[in-house]
Amino acid sequence: MPPVSIAFVIDKIESIKPYKDSTVAMMKAAQNRGIGLFYLTIDDLFIEENSAKAACQKLTLTDDKIDWYWLEEKRDFELKDFTVILMRKDPPVDKRFIHACYMLEHAVRSGAKVLNNPTALIALNEKLYAGFFPDLCPATTISSDLSVLKKFLDTHGKIIIKPLDAMGGHGVFMVDKNDVNFEVIWELHTQRGSYPVIAQEFIPAITDGDKRVIVINGKAFGHVLVRNPKAGSIRGNIAAGGTTFVRPINETEQKICDIVGPSLIKNGILFAGLDIIGDRLIEINITSPTGLKEISAACGTDLGDLIIGEILDQVK
Repeated sequence: MPPVSIAFVIDKIESIKPYKDSTVAMMKAAQNRGIGLFYLTIDDLFIEENSAKAACQKLTLTDDKIDWYWLEEKRDFELKDFTVILMRKDPPVDKRFIHACYMLEHAVRSGAKVLNNPTALIALNEKLYAGFFPDLCPATTISSDLSVLKKFLDTHGKIIIKPLDAMGGHGVFMVDKNDVNFEVIWELHTQRGSYPVIAQEFIPAITDGDKRVIVINGKAFGHVLVRNPKAGSIRGNIAAGGTTFVRPINETEQKICDIVGPSLIKNGILFAGLDIIGDRLIEINITSPTGLKEISAACGTDLGDLIIGEILDQVK
């Protein structure tokens, strides 16, 4: 084991697009600092004789655009032997994700350092966490009941409906009170009332884009990623075809981050991405927030290295 090592819990590495992936940005920064990299998925986690372990592969990044990584053979490691473990598995936060967090919690009790805090990843749903700050959020209802959602729609005239456990703009619908497909959308998202969805009042400022603000150790980075929806869409997410630009953070966005920051620190969330539309906080992304590559390229600061530096400060 290298003197300083980071184990990255991620999706299957062959599915990653390195040119835009924020986890890869952190990996490169760590490797440049001489830190040993290890790769695993949630399926590699296990508990043996009350010890949290994982079947990991030592990882080396290359400069090749195609063969951009090398992996050594899998070996079993005790998680507490790593300097830090970064949980960067993408949503959905389903049973597999939660069970992985249970094992990471066990590792924490054994002395491992895991970021973001697995207890917070279980307890703080990204869509609901923003509701801890009601003065910052748009009007919101969470329900599986058609009549409750219909009442909310009638009150606001136009709303956004989205699932509680998706990412990248998947499953996001805008409906107005004259939409004949409202009940169909309800059936699709709730499986006919079996699962709740989140409904929020429509914010017209989405036409100016939604903003991703990177928060590291409770402090907002000084530039934000603005994501503009493609023509005819209300989803600014890059994964949904949105276009982007980077600009300095404004006073309203900074105030929102100043309010949310202490809660992130309290819950052991080193790296978060706040999504803001207009002056309203929409989501607090804590599972695997993105945007590092785009912001770094535009403003000349290596955010991946900034995060790795904060991590090393925490484990000294």
